[in-house]
Amino acid sequence: MASHGVARTSRARTPAQYQADQDKIAAYRDLDARLLAANNDSSALADPATLSLTADLLARNPEHYTAWNVRRRCLTCGSLSKRSPGPSPSAPSATSSTHSTAPTSSAAWSPSGSAATQPAPASRPHPSSGRSGTTAEGSPAPDAAVPEANATLKTDDKIDDKTDDKHNALVLNTLRSELQFTFPLIKANPKCYWIWNYRLWLLQQAIELLPVAAARRVWDEELGLVALMLTKDQRNFHAWGYRRHVVRTLESEALAGSTMSEAEFAYTERMISAGLSNFSAWHHRSQVIPRLLDERGFNDAERRAFLDAEFSLVRRALDVGPEDQSCWYYHQFLVLNITEPVGKQTIAPNLCAEDKVPILQSEIDNIKDLLEDYDDDLKLAYEALMDYTPALARLEGRDETEANRAELQGWLAKLRKLDPMRKGRWDDFERAHRLR
Repeated sequence: MASHGVARTSRARTPAQYQADQDKIAAYRDLDARLLAANNDSSALADPATLSLTADLLARNPEHYTAWNVRRRCLTCGSLSKRSPGPSPSAPSATSSTHSTAPTSSAAWSPSGSAATQPAPASRPHPSSGRSGTTAEGSPAPDAAVPEANATLKTDDKIDDKTDDKHNALVLNTLRSELQFTFPLIKANPKCYWIWNYRLWLLQQAIELLPVAAARRVWDEELGLVALMLTKDQRNFHAWGYRRHVVRTLESEALAGSTMSEAEFAYTERMISAGLSNFSAWHHRSQVIPRLLDERGFNDAERRAFLDAEFSLVRRALDVGPEDQSCWYYHQFLVLNITEPVGKQTIAPNLCAEDKVPILQSEIDNIKDLLEDYDDDLKLAYEALMDYTPALARLEGRDETEANRAELQGWLAKLRKLDPMRKGRWDDFERAHRLR
């Protein structure tokens, strides 16, 4: 951050500035007191003014978790309430084909605060009507009552369809309005947990209240928004974690999804190309790869080729930014795929020791070449050599040679100079490898 290492200074304020601050504090405290009062009054949750109150307060303080919870309760009392099943079924009279509708309290107001009403589900005819020749009351029914009852049933279906459409439209408009409400807040406060949590709650409401196709569109739009935010702040850990959750949900049965591993793998490629220091993109890539290889059905030879391609990718990245910690961490991840026992879930689980040794030796040689091309202050390169050289000896089933020990002592001396704050760590390494 730009403020790191900068000493705090006090600024003199004019009386007018001081008074303006006091006015803001008083206004905030007033909003806070009104919200807490509304939170304790269940009848206030159905009042559009309470929803507006939460908006005013959250614009001033998006960390106010009580305001977010009150806003949730307002919506679940209003346009995001689940539809009631309506009155119990009753049989219409043989000569009547009209049905009354009554407004429900679930849509007492829309997201904008305007009043809205929604018809309750129309009653359906009793299942026994028109089948046994008698009405629900047991009185004989004329022959004409059967087709008339069927016509009434079709009318009921149309009314229910229209009611469903209206309810779904209301829910969809509310969700999109709420997501839009949080957008400027999350742009100004991209690392505020409460805003992200509230958006996830809204998305969950889409799954619970909307048809699958409509809910999936909402989640697809959210994935596009996260991608946009990550172009603005590529290393936002909140946004990356949020994206992984969105992708998992889009893949789930709840949204009739399928695997997105190929798309996510390609996404990491684009993000890494845009910025090699994007640790989150490298990490996301490491999470996607195991599932991707299983889904592609790669055999051992194809997995080995894939591993070689990943090493080539990270070597190119290290040639460009040898001081970049993110690239070294991914390189370490790939090396661990070599040093792990055969059969363990890795990129190439069946790679034998005879194949692993030349790969690791090649990587060690490349790092040594890198140190020759750059200055001797590449701390991360020395750390990698100190990790990989003993690992190579273990793969070959031998003790470290005198030449290895001499190299380790030289690299350790460099690290003591470059990073004296970790003296204890270097001492432990020296004892563990008997370098004294």
